[in-house]
Amino acid sequence: MPLKIVGHPDGFPTILLTHPSGSSAQVLLYGGQVVSWKNERREELLFMSSKTNSKLPKATRGGISVCFPQLGNLGSLEQHGFARTRMWSLDSDPSPLLPANNQSSVNLVSKSTDEDLKIWPHSFELRLHIMLGPGKLTLIPRVRNTDTKAFSFVFALCNYLSVSDISEVRVEGLETLDYFDNLSKRDRFTEQADAITFDGKFERVYLSTPRKIAVIDHEKKRTFELWKDKMPDAVVWNPWDKKAKALPDLGNEDYQSMLCVDSAAIETPVVLKPFEEWKGRQEISTVSSSYCSGQLDPRKVLYGFH
Repeated sequence: MPLKIVGHPDGFPTILLTHPSGSSAQVLLYGGQVVSWKNERREELLFMSSKTNSKLPKATRGGISVCFPQLGNLGSLEQHGFARTRMWSLDSDPSPLLPANNQSSVNLVSKSTDEDLKIWPHSFELRLHIMLGPGKLTLIPRVRNTDTKAFSFVFALCNYLSVSDISEVRVEGLETLDYFDNLSKRDRFTEQADAITFDGKFERVYLSTPRKIAVIDHEKKRTFELWKDKMPDAVVWNPWDKKAKALPDLGNEDYQSMLCVDSAAIETPVVLKPFEEWKGRQEISTVSSSYCSGQLDPRKVLYGFH
């Protein structure tokens, strides 16, 4: 199924992926960012801010963005790294990843520029393979060290999920895990709740998480199933009302219809020797269910994708 390059309201070149089932996805070349994913009923599954800043070099708030080589303000670079504020290209690698049967896909690449080397002196190639299948969206990031010395980095796919009402959402799969609480000076705690629910500002980095996390939207009777590999951590974030009003690129009420659950490698940075490559994987699917307890099959959690 061929991809199509279309215009975007902000003027950025955009890749349109479509599937015979009726689902679709849009990917900006700016930032290599997924800005839309619709199911076969044309329902939007990703959140986009109502006040998105389209001014370069600002990243677009929402969708699925690539954070590399740092996340947050924990390093010397711009917040969440520079990958999401660079123009990517269609990948001309002679051996790109091939899509699975009955999937539409695109391969993107971002290579270190002279500007990048001034602020982060490591030569690299960052690739992203995006596949749209029936009921699921798969992203496979790859980082290759093209330098003569080793370097380390952290990585995240920041997933803004569209939900009906944040107060009606629960997250399962992170029970009993340790986490860093960014609202408490990054102190380390252990999750005590049977499931995560939301009644205020929330910003935690869960550590050594299972490969599957479920985000249950009771009102929409829909569950997001997030599967991930080589990204052992998970960031869960909602700004709530006061923080939403303070963010210039987020509508005052937007927090009610969004939840970020990110696939990440944070606690232990990835180290690559010269010419080594790291590859991660994330798959998001939806099931028509308002409840997911008992569906987190531990065999699948431990041993692989369904």
